Amino acid sequence: MVMSSASPISVPFFSGAASMRADMPLLEPRLRQIAAAGQFVDGDEIRQLEADLSSYIGALHTVVVGSGTDALALMLTAAGIGPGDEVVVPAYTFFATVSSVLHVGADPVMVDVLPGSYGLDPDRVAEVIGPRTRAILPVHLFCQTCDIVSLREIAVTHGLLLLEDSAEAIGMRVDGVHAGLLGLAGVLSFFPTKTLGALGDGGAVITDDQTVASRVRRLRCHGWDEGSRHYLAGGRSSRADEIQAAILRSRLWHLDDDIARRAELACRYTVSLADLEPAVRTPYLGAAKRQSNLVWYVYLIETSRRDELAEFLAANGVGTEIYYPRPLPAQPCLAGLPGARHPVPVAATASHRALALPLYPDMSDAQVDRVCALVRDFHAGERRS
Repeated sequence: MVMSSASPISVPFFSGAASMRADMPLLEPRLRQIAAAGQFVDGDEIRQLEADLSSYIGALHTVVVGSGTDALALMLTAAGIGPGDEVVVPAYTFFATVSSVLHVGADPVMVDVLPGSYGLDPDRVAEVIGPRTRAILPVHLFCQTCDIVSLREIAVTHGLLLLEDSAEAIGMRVDGVHAGLLGLAGVLSFFPTKTLGALGDGGAVITDDQTVASRVRRLRCHGWDEGSRHYLAGGRSSRADEIQAAILRSRLWHLDDDIARRAELACRYTVSLADLEPAVRTPYLGAAKRQSNLVWYVYLIETSRRDELAEFLAANGVGTEIYYPRPLPAQPCLAGLPGARHPVPVAATASHRALALPLYPDMSDAQVDRVCALVRDFHAGERRS
């Protein structure tokens, strides 16, 4: 593998070490309080985190659970999705979106996405609605919401539930309404790499619906309520721990600053890589109707030499990730399902071209410049004249 002559600055795909060091003075007293109280799961820190998140998001109810994946399955169960139902999902997303549908016994119908935004294509959704269709489960990916306005119109027209996989979308809003609150309910993920990340796993269901929130609260603890009575079947142990809640509460204080820093870094990427079009396509930002803001969770480029570029960057100390290496219908455990039979050419193309570059608040300008210099070195001679 050819090495670049550019300055040897290492750039991991993600690192939160500097942020963690900065947060420790605020965290240490809280951690001591948790240790002294002796309640390590589903206690006061969780209750306060739920209140803090509801205030930030503008949700009437936030229910913190063990992971974003758990949040998806619990949301579906609380909404009444189960065996015999079909749920429309995008063909280009993380596996948890479709696995959550399977976990509740429903049938996923995987359809194509829009070029550039990677969100559900409303026209393709309208084509697959049938007598068993019960819900649409769109995903907000990378830096912007999907075309949730059009999808909501389809849901209303056909009497369907609109549930949002907003795991990546904290801070994103449409017409001033936070992602995840544009339908019946949505979810958040607090996986460490997320815009608001913990030091372990965690997630939440967000909703303005009292019934959904009450069901999720019971389902996260085996359907249990006060008095040792189990009211709901289909629950699980998905209680979050107090230490992660304390970390998330600390990081929530500077979340807007982190989002602003991510935007600065994304702009630096876009400006530096702009003249590499069409060899490198930088993110297309015009897909979401009436989105109030962008929140850069992932900076995703497309290039026909994606795998070669990833190898070149790795050889020069730069981490990358492939989002996503294949469309969901091409996954071996899904390929035989009836809902995997629809053509997904846009998703298939993206799975061969898309590459995520490092983007997180701890990055320096010099690290972004290093990545851009390497991408430019790799594509030397291919630039637009």
